[in-house]
Amino acid sequence: SRRCGLAAGRSYSGGGAYPSVVSLTCPLPGVPKAVFAAAEGRERFETRVTVLENGLRVASQKKFGQFCTVGLLINSGSRHEAKYLSGISHFLEKLAFSSTAQFGSKDEILLTLEKHGGICDCQASRDTIMYAVSADAKGLDTVVNLLADVALQPRLSDEEIEMTRTAIRFELEDLNMRPDPEPLLTEMIHAAAYRDNTVGLNRFCPVENTDKIDREVLHSYLRNYYTPDRMVLAGVGIEHEQLVECARKHLLGVEPVWGSGQTKDVDRSVAQYTGGIVKVEKDMSDVSLGPTPIPELTHIMIGLESCSFLEEDFIPFAVLNMMMGGGGSFSAGGPGKGMFTRLYLNVLNRHHWMYNATSYHHSYEDTGLLCIHASADPKQVREMVEIITREFILMAGAVGEVELERAKTQLKSMLMMNLESRPVIFEDVGRQVLATNTRKLPHELCALISQVKSADIKRVVTKMLHKKPAVAALGDLTDLPTYEHIQTALSSKDGRLPRMYRLFR
Repeated sequence: SRRCGLAAGRSYSGGGAYPSVVSLTCPLPGVPKAVFAAAEGRERFETRVTVLENGLRVASQKKFGQFCTVGLLINSGSRHEAKYLSGISHFLEKLAFSSTAQFGSKDEILLTLEKHGGICDCQASRDTIMYAVSADAKGLDTVVNLLADVALQPRLSDEEIEMTRTAIRFELEDLNMRPDPEPLLTEMIHAAAYRDNTVGLNRFCPVENTDKIDREVLHSYLRNYYTPDRMVLAGVGIEHEQLVECARKHLLGVEPVWGSGQTKDVDRSVAQYTGGIVKVEKDMSDVSLGPTPIPELTHIMIGLESCSFLEEDFIPFAVLNMMMGGGGSFSAGGPGKGMFTRLYLNVLNRHHWMYNATSYHHSYEDTGLLCIHASADPKQVREMVEIITREFILMAGAVGEVELERAKTQLKSMLMMNLESRPVIFEDVGRQVLATNTRKLPHELCALISQVKSADIKRVVTKMLHKKPAVAALGDLTDLPTYEHIQTALSSKDGRLPRMYRLFR
């Protein structure tokens, strides 16, 4: 206290004193005592799951901090729209966190969350719709109440539906004008790989369906898919017992606004891989990021069926995808950026005219798709396709020990880095529990990654290469080889297009 007093009475060159200045070693009055994270046992990382009487699963994961992320994940998405108008999930995503039975408007919801420092978001994918809120853990009851109301008691007013139609039309227009065609190509490759079924159905609402989707259509869909047995309430950064108590209070025995009639049209189709090609001729010459125009490019994506995330081969495929890596033609990164992956070393570094070569792995509950996206000048399309098909063939060849270890280390590093983020942990917990009723912990996944051998990579690639390819092509397709030639090249030993085709093209 003497030190604090001396500091408080210290005079400065201006001649005055600052009585409010105290020593940094003295605690400020009225400030609560700091709580610091402590090292705990492995049980701290375990995900706890409780199943309520109505079938709703409640999953939680401890994480140190003042804030929590809580949300509802629902086994519902564009893959379930076979018996409905395409685009319902897209509509529900845009309508999320609008007016409900308890909240008169979106502004009222945002003001309620603001009291707890909260933000909200909704994302719809091919197989899952996710309503999530990040807020102060002290407001957990308010957050769960809000989530229950948003998911089960939306008003879906005529005004909100009309605004959603406008928003979707704008988004579709923007999607076709973007310089980055990756979202469009992803839709096309899925449509080619799973023609007219499950994950091949369009994730975005077609323009012609925007006026056809109304409250009655939405209620019909919600009645079948927004049922407790298809839901998981997941939370990160809160106590499990507290989350279960809130779930019982707000999600048990609640009558949805569309009624609790018998579900009739639940689509339980298993994905059927077909292979094939989807082509979109498009003038890409005027696509620009701003005052500096970017070159006209043709984009090709070639994919082959991999496996579902429930199969043991999922881990070798994940390692393979990391080993292929790739990216844009310019990158300022080092090894951690993937500069030593195959698509950089074998493609981008050797062919200066290639603007992009990137590997993607999409995996679902019953299937998967490993694909490579490449882009180049329209006059180089034939050679670009040849180079990419050759890379697919080379996957079945020898895998160096250094290359494999680098890919495994990079995959583990990326996994652990992503799981530092609370929203990522939330999504991982929710998706795993939704699919398997349990969750593999990070250290278990790292152990599985470490066990992958070069023989595993060769085995999964050999199995993959026996399937028909899926091809998506966007831009000037004058020099694009036929689907039959691409299929022949993938089944050849060197991945080259047929010789006669190369001579007379």
